[in-house]
Amino acid sequence: MHETLPLLEITDFPAIRREKIDTLQVNIGYRCNQSCVHCHVNAGPTRTEMMSEDNLALVAEVLRARAIQALDITGGAPELHSGFRALVTVARAQGVHVMDRCNLTILFEPGQEDLAEFLAENRVEVVASLPCYSLDNVDKQRGKGVFDKSIAALQRLNALGYGKPGSGLVLNLVYNPQGPFLPPDQQSLEADYRRELAGHFGIVFNHLFALANMPIKRFGSTLVSKGQFVQYMQLLRENYSAANLDGVMCRSLVSVDWQGNLYDCDFNQQLDIPVPGKMHLRDLLLQDLHNSPIRVADHCYGCTAGQGSSCGGAL
Repeated sequence: MHETLPLLEITDFPAIRREKIDTLQVNIGYRCNQSCVHCHVNAGPTRTEMMSEDNLALVAEVLRARAIQALDITGGAPELHSGFRALVTVARAQGVHVMDRCNLTILFEPGQEDLAEFLAENRVEVVASLPCYSLDNVDKQRGKGVFDKSIAALQRLNALGYGKPGSGLVLNLVYNPQGPFLPPDQQSLEADYRRELAGHFGIVFNHLFALANMPIKRFGSTLVSKGQFVQYMQLLRENYSAANLDGVMCRSLVSVDWQGNLYDCDFNQQLDIPVPGKMHLRDLLLQDLHNSPIRVADHCYGCTAGQGSSCGGAL
């Protein structure tokens, strides 16, 4: 695999600083039942890195100590971690809003038969990856049969109330481009998703998040292999919008890896660019990160190009 950090370290991206943390985004493990081309984590079925019980317990302590409002659980497929459900339960008991970054097909893995019901009972926001509303495009990016399973999973979530007005069960979808280009206008694309998913499958959802692909890890390596890395970075730079700086996720979010180390965002985590001082979860029990500098590199243009891109979609 081609390492992209040496191509990203020298940057003229503007200096930015952190505001109050309102979201703790925790990657609890890299194991996944899928291996997607665009995955910036390089997750897959053979990955073994999983967060320890001690660090899972620290997550709950930090949420309480820093009065953090939201816990964003990611992976891999985070649901494959044996401690996933206990972490959700503890966080919800503390009144924390919990988001699950779900690939949908996980609902049909052995041992996950009651996962949808568990998420609904705990009123977990489901952020579900669905790169397109057509079978060919999804299966091309994620593997044969993924689209059909994803549709079945969405229908199951809808049956529990997810995405339906008044239910309070939030179902958001995530779109990633198929290649080295920026996502289309989020509002227009969301309208297309609503029309196609409702018309063909009776599926409803709350919002669509359109995210740009980051030139790191598996996707970045693919760009290098195809001789498209420089061209893609040029695209991101040419579409930079300073207006997006105020809304980038790193200002109010801190990312935690499976070992408990802290990063300014999930992308910095995968590039091994830790927060200044190389802090750990335990440090957050006593120390606040407010107004601390955020470490930037050229990949940050991916969050500020065009309509902007963050964990919550366009900025």
